Amino acid sequence: MTLLAIKIKLKPTIFNGVNMMKWDLKTFSEFNTGELFEYFKLRQSVFIVEQTCPYPDMDDIDRQAHHLLAWQDTELAACARLIRPGALYAHPSIGRIATNLTHRGTGLGRELVSQSIAHMSVLYPNMPIKISAQEHLEKFYRSFGFTTVSTMYLEDEIPHIDMLLKFQ
Repeated sequence: MTLLAIKIKLKPTIFNGVNMMKWDLKTFSEFNTGELFEYFKLRQSVFIVEQTCPYPDMDDIDRQAHHLLAWQDTELAACARLIRPGALYAHPSIGRIATNLTHRGTGLGRELVSQSIAHMSVLYPNMPIKISAQEHLEKFYRSFGFTTVSTMYLEDEIPHIDMLLKFQ
């Protein structure tokens, strides 16, 4: 299955009345080298360094996914990976949701998840969205309508749960 060639108009958003975020949705092949460097640098910083969790973050799913990016000027503030059905799970999924430490506490993480859900609903209309969430974020994802569909399991020694968002 190839990636859908859908271009979604992404509007800049403002946080705290000051910080303008520019949103990009890209396939892997649309990244330039500088963007790709910043993208993997942010993911490495959050998932490997901050969480003290050595694992192979870059994988073949990156080549098959859409990537949602929030930029403030030239700084990558947040990102998420939007995965097509069948690439990782039967359902489309959102993963590698990360907010730069410098932008936490601003509401950007909530906006990132909202934007991710909105784009997934355009890319894969009426299909449930699956996430593998860190267990301590269950309440956060429930606030978007996700429901827990698994018991806790360890992924890279971090407690996770599977959650699903169904559209009515």
